[in-house]
Amino acid sequence: MTTPSHPTTPLVAILRGLNPAEAVDVAKVLHAAGFRALEVPLNRPGAIEAIAAIVQLNLPDTLVGGGTMLNVEHVEAVHAAGGRLLVSPNCVPAVIRRAADLGMYCAPGVATPTEAFAALDAGAHALKIFPAESVGHGGIKALKSVLPAGTPVWPVGGVSPDTMAAWVKAGATGFGIGGNLYTPGVTLEQLKERAESFVATWRALAV
Repeated sequence: MTTPSHPTTPLVAILRGLNPAEAVDVAKVLHAAGFRALEVPLNRPGAIEAIAAIVQLNLPDTLVGGGTMLNVEHVEAVHAAGGRLLVSPNCVPAVIRRAADLGMYCAPGVATPTEAFAALDAGAHALKIFPAESVGHGGIKALKSVLPAGTPVWPVGGVSPDTMAAWVKAGATGFGIGGNLYTPGVTLEQLKERAESFVATWRALAV
């Protein structure tokens, strides 16, 4: 099976509470701003419908999928909706393995070396460092010292444009971005401004 490609811009938009009726407009704004990975967490109503609506857009070069994917049933539901991205807050090898077998890009949550290596062994393509505030910059540096070279490491939790530089210095190679980017009720103009700020900051840091 073909290995999924890493997102060209490794910033994952976490769209918790996204209303399916707004999903298309939100996705278009984020894509235009430069986001290439869109995650709709499953622990809010309408998530699968929102994923399906975004998938139908066929946005170029964009991974679309689910977050808070806790079991194999979640994997099956997201895949059936057309999603090809798995994001979870935890490391469950059976869940990662099933998603990888289906050709999905897998970014499970880890907070320790034991979880990180278990995730990679199960087929993870990137590691979501969660909760990032607890792991800290020192924790990221320590993890990077033992992980296989080139392993994508994405802090998630409280990330803002102002905090990205310190995480990158510690070894972050991307981010998952939630409430500082999208919250239910945000206007499309606000979303555009926030998204462009994150992307601009990332591009400046990644040069």
